[in-house]
Amino acid sequence: MTASGTAIESVDFALAAYREEGVWQVAELTPDHATDVETLSAALRRFPGDGGAVGLVAVDEDFFVVVRVAGARTRVMLSDVTAATEWELAAVVVEHLGLPPVDDDDEPEPAGDLELLSDLGVDAMDLAAILDDDELYPDEMLSEIARGLGFGDLFDDVVGLTSA
Repeated sequence: MTASGTAIESVDFALAAYREEGVWQVAELTPDHATDVETLSAALRRFPGDGGAVGLVAVDEDFFVVVRVAGARTRVMLSDVTAATEWELAAVVVEHLGLPPVDDDDEPEPAGDLELLSDLGVDAMDLAAILDDDELYPDEMLSEIARGLGFGDLFDDVVGLTSA
């Protein structure tokens, strides 16, 4: 699988969220921004947000990635490490995080910085609770995260979810 082929076609959505003068803004990114952490980070740095920007990428209703940039700092969280056995983006995130290669015997679990949204209103415990809900698809998990951050309705409108 190449980043220019199936991976881009499998991106459900890629969004940037940022606060400008205290008000959340949500902008769609193109799927080719979601090929790796560096490309996504570069795209997020274009946004003028107070305290940086947050990238939300969902892939094939299977997993999601949250990337937060603030200045030169990039923080990353992957919803399920086992996605790295099937998806190039997840494998790139695992490599970026410096984790050992994932194999088929590994248990599904999140990886990376679970505190990356704590100062915005979703701490590691909240994030873990959302990730533990086996009933939710990645877009629904991201909707819950967006709701906790304060832009749930904006998120739902952009990705086409009906508001809860």
